[in-house]
This record gives sequence, structure tokens and C-alpha cells, in this order.
Amino acid sequence: MIKFDNVTKIYADSTVAIRDISFEVAEGTTTVLVGPSGCGKTTTMKLVNRLEDPTEGAVYYDGTNTQEIGVTELRRDIGYVIQEIGLFNHMTVGENVATVPKLKGWDDGQIDDRVDKLLELMALSPEEYRDQYPRELSGGQRQRVGVARALAADPDVLLMDEPFGALDPITRADLQDEFLEIQAEINTTILFVTHSIDEALKMGDKIVIFDVGELVQYDTPRNILENPNSEFVRDFVGEDITLKKLSLINVDEIMRPTNVIEDTTDQDSKTAVTNGGEVMHHLAPGDSLKSALSTFVESDIQSLPVVEDEETIGVIDRDEIYEIYNGG
Repeated sequence: MIKFDNVTKIYADSTVAIRDISFEVAEGTTTVLVGPSGCGKTTTMKLVNRLEDPTEGAVYYDGTNTQEIGVTELRRDIGYVIQEIGLFNHMTVGENVATVPKLKGWDDGQIDDRVDKLLELMALSPEEYRDQYPRELSGGQRQRVGVARALAADPDVLLMDEPFGALDPITRADLQDEFLEIQAEINTTILFVTHSIDEALKMGDKIVIFDVGELVQYDTPRNILENPNSEFVRDFVGEDITLKKLSLINVDEIMRPTNVIEDTTDQDSKTAVTNGGEVMHHLAPGDSLKSALSTFVESDIQSLPVVEDEETIGVIDRDEIYEIYNGG
């Protein structure tokens, strides 16, 4: 879908933003560009929609050199979300989301349907929020509207530059979780810029790590944790690598499938159900082992059921997670 072929960007003042960058982004995946401030990650992303043009090399969009695509045409096919959100304050939420579809000549009925669908996808009731103005919304709600606007014309590619960086940690974590669910539905190709390695590990199918204009590693989150290719990458990933690795493994990868969990009233047995069979503590198959570990610590339970659609589909033991955490 997107290919960087030996791309270098040098500004007029001779500043080298990036040098000889090459990597490919597969269709329908999320690739996160991460690194310290000034490393070239945002410049790299801006080359995709020609907010910047390469000094050397080429960027390809769906097999075509972006220099051969008109800027307006290219940008209307690529969604763009930034940290500052950039909503039009004089427009309602609905009008903000409808901006690009109107530019593309969609009819009013089609636009209205699309606005409502996206607001619902962003957990913003159209009846409540469509006619509100950005100033009436919280930071998290404005960010949701920004994402909805970027997705309005159903772009094949979505560029996200520190989209959650200005939010408080709780709102940021919630939006990350919500966006992962949204991505599973929309299957859009995403380039996501962040300075946080934890956010990169959580959000990315692939991660590009930059250091002062150089691409130093391009790999899956798990391979980066298990096989950092340089001292810089090891330092950037930081401590608690094992705990970070637990965040990348889902419960369903290690659970033992079962259809029955025995009911009991004996609390010393540390089971997860009451006498009536009501689940007090449980996990979902998509929960991370890091989240599961927290549940085990909080509940002081030896085994937990894995529940999907109110049906128990498996069991996971605390000792199994401890064994992975301790390198077993």
C-alpha cells in the first residue's frame, strides 16, 4: 500500500530530517513511527500526503509515485488526524465530519448517513452531538470527532500524528482501546506517529524506530522486545521488557479450552464463581496477559474463567502467567 524507497529529506537550511529510509506498509495494518523528538518520524509521515516532498528517493502510494499524483487528489483520499485536532470551531460536529465528503461531491443523504454512522462508531450519539460545537466537548470527545472527520470519506490510508498525546492518561488509554476496536472494523491502512514506546507496542502491527533521521529497526512489537538490534533500541524500549511482552500476548493464546467450571461455595478454593454459577471475576479472550496478571493480583484467585458472549470458553491459571513473566 505504502512504500518508502531510499527516501532522504533535506531542508533548505541543510538540516537532514531523514536519510535513506526504506520500508513498506502492508494494506490494512497499523504501522507506528516512534522515536525521540526531532528524529524524523513526523517528516516521514508527512511525505505520504505530500505535506513534505522527498529530496531523494520516492514514496509510493498503491504502486504510484506520490509525485505523479495531484496534491489535492492525494489528500482527499488520505485521512489526517493531528494532536491539536484542528476542528473548525464555527462548525457543528456534524458539519466538521462532513467536510471532506462535501468537497468530494457526495449527496446530502449519503453525507448524513455517513456522519451518523461515524459518530456512533466513536461512541458519540448523533442525536446528542451532531449539532453541538467543538467548544462544548471534552478533549476526548473532540479527538473522537477529529478521527471521525478523518474517516468520513472512507480513506484507504489514515495518518495519525500524536493523536492522543494531549489527553490525560486515563482518557488516552480509553481512546487507544476504542481505536483498536474501530480498526478491527474499518481495516484501514494506518501510519501512527508517537514518542511513546508503550503506545507503539500497544497500537502497532509493525513499529519503525527512528534515531536522528535514521531508521534503526522495523519489526513487529514482539520481535523488537525479544531481539532489539542495537543499544539505542534496547535503551529506548526501556526496563520491564517482560511486563511489556505480557501486554502483547492475549489470554486466548495460553488458555486451556473448557466448557465447565465447577461451582463451589468454598472461598478457600479460590475459584472464580459463586454457588449459583455467577462469574465474579473473569477474563475475555482478547485481554492481555498484563491485564490478566492485574486481575489475578487484585482478586487473589488461582484460576480464572475466560468468558465470551456470556459463555465460558476456557480457563487460565495464575501460575502459567507467572511462569511466562519469569522467563519460563
